[in-house]
Amino acid sequence: MNYINIDTPINELEKILRQKSWLGNERIKSIEIPGAGNMNVVLRICTDTRSFILKQSRPYVQKYKDLEAPLDRIDTEYQFYKTVRDIDAYLPKILGYDKHDHLIQMEDLGDTEDLTILYKTRTIEENQLEKLVHILGVIHQSNPGKDYPRNIGLRKLNHQHIFVLPYLEDNGFDLDIIQPGLGKLAEPIIQDQDLKTQISIIGAQYLSYGENLLHGDYYPGSWMNSGGDIYVLDAEFSFVGFKEFDIGVMVAHIIMATMNEHFLEKIIDYYNHECHEKLVRQVAGIEIMRRIIGLAQLPLERTLDEKGTLLQIAKRMVIG
Repeated sequence: MNYINIDTPINELEKILRQKSWLGNERIKSIEIPGAGNMNVVLRICTDTRSFILKQSRPYVQKYKDLEAPLDRIDTEYQFYKTVRDIDAYLPKILGYDKHDHLIQMEDLGDTEDLTILYKTRTIEENQLEKLVHILGVIHQSNPGKDYPRNIGLRKLNHQHIFVLPYLEDNGFDLDIIQPGLGKLAEPIIQDQDLKTQISIIGAQYLSYGENLLHGDYYPGSWMNSGGDIYVLDAEFSFVGFKEFDIGVMVAHIIMATMNEHFLEKIIDYYNHECHEKLVRQVAGIEIMRRIIGLAQLPLERTLDEKGTLLQIAKRMVIG
């Protein structure tokens, strides 16, 4: 397998790409890191005629190299792009895929920023929200086929960080390093057995096979803004499951950004397809809690009181 990274010599990378017929009569001028990647190695390749993106998986999480992760997650992402045909305008074009090297070559969207800026602005434009919900609906209506990857290895990893580890009393997360007092704030959540039972039930459903194609990680870090256009990236967590998971994750992040829980009803109205609101609400609550008291922290600058409010909203969403 040919591993690539920011330090790969240009002549070596040119040789690798020419062997795949991914490079014509052009020379690579520079190799850049286009943004902070969590799961995979992501590089921008600039030649004397164009630029493109290379994305490669590793047997671990790129941001947390001590966390093992399945190599074939990049295949899942490739299958996602192949399957979702009705929103091509909102997805990067796939230029090449090498299963052996776990490598995708895709369109460079240029100067973009992900929508994690929402956590700072504390608002989202109505047209952005409507477009993102529309995209999600189209994904859920796509036909993945019976051979679509189950992605069970990555789902098991995700399951631990969403439904299990944040709620263990001795999980190794020192929340007070993140924000003094956060550990104390987490105690009522961690000690609530009824709450944890409900979380376990939803977690079991997450691991089961469902009916709808999911993006699997539908949050602002996967949404890109390029010149006013919205693009959806990073579908390595995709699987066939229950659509309320994607909707609930989206709801959770809009609520955390805006501190306004009424966005749940607005997003469901925009969704315009049948879904179980209670299940959406429960998933949203779980996602809020795990993002505040779990390992996968967000660039969410909130006071301790604000985080306490979010946790109270989240708990109410899960158990009523």
